[in-house]
Amino acid sequence: MIEALVPSNELVAQKIHRVFQRSYQVEAQLIGVSDFPPLQRSIEDFTHSTTLFFGFIENKGLAAVIEVSFANKHLAIESLVVDPDHFRKGIAGKLLTFILKHDNYHTASVETAVVNVPAITLYQKYGFVVQECFTPSHGIEKVSMALARP
Repeated sequence: MIEALVPSNELVAQKIHRVFQRSYQVEAQLIGVSDFPPLQRSIEDFTHSTTLFFGFIENKGLAAVIEVSFANKHLAIESLVVDPDHFRKGIAGKLLTFILKHDNYHTASVETAVVNVPAITLYQKYGFVVQECFTPSHGIEKVSMALARP
């Protein structure tokens, strides 16, 4: 089941933080880095966030989270994380389907590490196309992907 999450509630923020930590530790290993910026987010960062969070609940636990923002008819997928205990269950696709059904955007974007082939493949499956590759100041090469609604 997918539901809106309220990270200003510290207990909810703790649960979000746990899923982010567990998921991004796997991504950091995939990328081959020990200093991975998403792992530096604190519980307080979540409680003060202005983005929207939706969670996939399985067996009364938080299995995955999608973090998004909407501005000027644009949907930005800020994060999509799945707890490693729930990998390969199609949960990321369910969260993407859920968020892409919103009708208040014309374009969407997402960024991920260039070497994160599973994420790139997932986004391409949903119609995202590669826009550019770039290397931000932290040095991890990223790819920017976009989706335009007809």
